[in-house]
Amino acid sequence: MEKIRLHDKMFRLAIPNAKIMESISMVASGLNAEYGGEKTPPVIVGILNGSFMFAAELAQKLSFQAEISFVKMSSYSGTSSTGKVNTLLGLNNDVRGRRTIIVEDIVETGKTIRSIYDTLVSAGAKDVNVCTLFFKPEAYAEDIPIRFPAMELGNDFIVGFGLDYNGLGRQYKDIYVIDNQ
Repeated sequence: MEKIRLHDKMFRLAIPNAKIMESISMVASGLNAEYGGEKTPPVIVGILNGSFMFAAELAQKLSFQAEISFVKMSSYSGTSSTGKVNTLLGLNNDVRGRRTIIVEDIVETGKTIRSIYDTLVSAGAKDVNVCTLFFKPEAYAEDIPIRFPAMELGNDFIVGFGLDYNGLGRQYKDIYVIDNQ
């Protein structure tokens, strides 16, 4: 598929699945090096809905034991951030004294990362690191380090591999960028 239509917008192929899988393997290697020797399994906190495909692929490539949990947060309407993060399903793991890894589909402004990071720190996490499939450094406005980015992107709006446009497009194995032509 070279182009797809979602609602009123056209998207063109931007990143094929093979490149996504290669990037996930690379970021998994970094996580394995960082967390491989832990006596207490870290807690991986995936952010729904967008991270479900990334989290599933990533988990299969990890060589260490970990608890995996999900929270559901939302900050988008259409193709842009609302600037407000809503927590729809909160943290249900005890993270006191535990290393934690936030797994996100895409980090742009960082508002969602800030919200879950502060929640984990307040809950007593020993440390908190961020792992994301896509990172948009030009849009990032927070001071929390993004230690484990799989890929860096510009500011184009993308869908596929868990990312959506108004609820559609998550199921595609490739990444598509909005086609403004």
